[in-house]
Amino acid sequence: MIGRREVVTLLGGAAAWPLTARAQQRAAMPVIGVLDARSPGTTENQLRGFRLGLKEIGYVEGENVALEYRWADNQIDRLPALAAELARRQVSIIAGSTPAVAFAAKQATTTVPIVFLVNEDPVRLGLVASLARPGGNATGINILTSELTAKRLDLLCQLVPGVARVAVLVNPANATSTESTLRDVTAAARTAGLQINVQNASTSPEIEAAFASLVRERPQALFVGNDAYFYARRVQLSHFATRHTIAATYSQREFAEAGGLMSYGTNIADAYRQIGVYAGRILKGAKPAELPVVQSTKFELVINLPTARMLGLTVPDKILVAADEVIE
Repeated sequence: MIGRREVVTLLGGAAAWPLTARAQQRAAMPVIGVLDARSPGTTENQLRGFRLGLKEIGYVEGENVALEYRWADNQIDRLPALAAELARRQVSIIAGSTPAVAFAAKQATTTVPIVFLVNEDPVRLGLVASLARPGGNATGINILTSELTAKRLDLLCQLVPGVARVAVLVNPANATSTESTLRDVTAAARTAGLQINVQNASTSPEIEAAFASLVRERPQALFVGNDAYFYARRVQLSHFATRHTIAATYSQREFAEAGGLMSYGTNIADAYRQIGVYAGRILKGAKPAELPVVQSTKFELVINLPTARMLGLTVPDKILVAADEVIE
């Protein structure tokens, strides 16, 4: 016969076992290190896409995978230390966007798999050996921002009649992206017969100073480089451009949604979804060396009509027809 105390003990042991098992399961849960040059709260749409991609492969944050975030708070020089921290933590994967993040991760580890999102050819950057067979411990997505530069300039010229002088805003703290932006814009402007005026900004006060310079020099349009810090300051940039009646083009739809005139580029949320898919495949055993770099194929043109009206611009019908979204 089993006494009351023994029954309580048995029940207590039965109740304790699932708790112990759950704790062990959490301890064994794979961890993805998410490395970002920006600040928390500025990339929610993109992270939503990343989690969606993971879910497509069967991973849900908090259930069978953990995400550990490291934010550089727009200080790119902090990225190497943050990447090294994730490598020491022995995360299962390091994931993140921009060449600066990819380089920091590659510098930190040759063994932890890396899934990157970059805005130009990763072979030219030296991140992978080839697109088809990356080799090493890194693979990811190329969103082809560089390749879209000429198209973005052409759309701007169609939208702003008689453009001859275009200002280009870049972030010198992000040396790799700045170099590629200026190279590509210079080549595209030369072909289109445009003069360019380069403005630099790495902080909010420097953005204000750049626009003060633009007001004095009065270029007819503004090309904003693709940069993580500019993305974080998209409301400020869009507001300044409209307030100073400068027609500006951006690479991501969130700028147009924040009040910018127009954007043309890759659907970034979808690109993050693809990163999530690759991270999930690696967790299931795929090797980054054998996962081909994905080239973005989903591009979108977004036009903000109220902003166009405030700038005194009439959007040509052919652009309206071509637009993936027209913000009314």
